[in-house]
Amino acid sequence: MSYRVLPAAEAFWRPSNQMEIDNTDLGGQLEAEKLGARLWRLKPGQASTRHRHFGQEELYLLEGSGRMRVDDDLLTLAPLDTVLVKPDSARQLFNDTGADQLWFVAGAPPELANTLEMSAEQLASLYPDGPKALPPELS
Repeated sequence: MSYRVLPAAEAFWRPSNQMEIDNTDLGGQLEAEKLGARLWRLKPGQASTRHRHFGQEELYLLEGSGRMRVDDDLLTLAPLDTVLVKPDSARQLFNDTGADQLWFVAGAPPELANTLEMSAEQLASLYPDGPKALPPELS
């Protein structure tokens, strides 16, 4: 078959390992081979890990309004704004509003995501401030 459908009611959601943000691995559940894709639901006061990738570009699309930091730039995004981030740039989503935010994040090519299988050097490169650092806006 040339396509797969994941009904919204059947998507498996779980909290992320580091920051406990509810997310669903769309790419994994749809058995994508060349694309990683997730939905992230950030509650007020939550932030993703500040991280970078080894070779994966990521595209971010926000359902509502919100902010993210890419390297030293603070971006304020309107509904449906889209951001493409290159692999070596550190990025962090955060919710400093009073409402939930839903972020769609897609990346290619897929990368190893299991931090338990990474070396200390890989982890330091992936998480420049450590795996649980909050942005200044939430500190």
